[in-house]
Amino acid sequence: MSRKLSVEETDGGDSKSMTISQLCTLLQKLVKVPQVTDVWVVGELSDFTLRGGHCYADLVEKDDDGKPVAKIPLRIWNYMFNAINAKFERGTGQPIATGLKVKVCVAPSIHKLYGLSVIANDIDPAYTMGDLLRRRKEIIDRLTREGIIDLNRQLAWPDVPVRLAVISSPFAAGYGDFLNQLYNNEAHIRFTVKLFEAMMQGERACPTIIAALDRIAAEADQWDGVVIIRGGGASLDLQCFENYDLAATVAQFPLPVMIGIGHERDITVLDYVANRRVKTPTAAAEWFIKRGESLLNRLNSIGSALLQRATDMMAAEKEQLSYFEGVISVFPINAVRHADQKLFNSAGLLSNITARRIIPAAEKINSIESQLAVAARGVIMANSDRLTSAERLLNALSPQSVLARGYSVTRAAGRIMTSAADVAPGTEITTQLASGEIVSIVK
Repeated sequence: MSRKLSVEETDGGDSKSMTISQLCTLLQKLVKVPQVTDVWVVGELSDFTLRGGHCYADLVEKDDDGKPVAKIPLRIWNYMFNAINAKFERGTGQPIATGLKVKVCVAPSIHKLYGLSVIANDIDPAYTMGDLLRRRKEIIDRLTREGIIDLNRQLAWPDVPVRLAVISSPFAAGYGDFLNQLYNNEAHIRFTVKLFEAMMQGERACPTIIAALDRIAAEADQWDGVVIIRGGGASLDLQCFENYDLAATVAQFPLPVMIGIGHERDITVLDYVANRRVKTPTAAAEWFIKRGESLLNRLNSIGSALLQRATDMMAAEKEQLSYFEGVISVFPINAVRHADQKLFNSAGLLSNITARRIIPAAEKINSIESQLAVAARGVIMANSDRLTSAERLLNALSPQSVLARGYSVTRAAGRIMTSAADVAPGTEITTQLASGEIVSIVK
């Protein structure tokens, strides 16, 4: 059975009441028991501040909906803080800060002015890293199950993206570095950049970045791609990018998205869904410049090749022209000499042909001519005799000769009558004699 402690048992006084200091001293003795000394406790850091080298924060326990269900003040005194913070930063890449889930080794303490708190003397960086990685893995697994994690990475950038929609804070140093690198490129490539303002850390970062993406999507035909940039910082500052809604929006965005957040070691879930990830805003600008320089180099290479080809062709044509200039002055002379020689050869050939072929042929023609004259005279005489005989026969058989032998020709109406039956009485007829005509009327 428990018994009540009196003041007499604590400070030897006679009073049955105690002061607050006395109560705190009593409670301090009561909490210094092995069960609550150097125990490991997990929770989320809230309201983290440093004053005089001491760490002041609240260690909060939250339910599945993120609502606080328990809270206790956490203190790390300055003689321990530097060592604990260095250990945590080596393990996580960032210092202790608000919003991190931590696993700390603590012992309870009650102060007469500040009340109950727990004093940390060690920390487990692996727990914090494990929690961050666990939350990131859950988001990546969900995006994979939904089949959208690779959508943006499958989009292709133009050969030279020069119309860039940038999501950043206008006051971010990374945004200034990006513009300075982009606009002062040695190749003098001209880029068109429009800033779509958004918060780049804190609770408002995700909704403002998503809103900026929505504004870009409304005019997507005006841009070649999107660049989300901010300067480096603590990993805690990048926790706003470990968000499912933002990652899903980037994964399904219709334009390729480049992420240039933080430094090379800073990786967020956006790096797993964006089309391209670079380590810094300056590196993002360099990537676009190199794309342009690559195309310019290809064009210069093509131009050089064309120039060399044209130079080679001109050299060949000049060489050929020089050759023609050299031979054209002697070509007519050579041609005339060649033609003269050919004519001389032809004349000699004709002389040989005359001697061998034309003279015998002429003699043969002369012989044939004499034979033709004799044959022609014989043919003519024979034909003349036949014509004379035919003429005599024709003269003997002519109508005039027949009439001269006493015959006559009777006509009626211009027709020669051969039968008396053909002539009707009263018909006028004409009788032709060798000399003259007799006109009669038939009775």
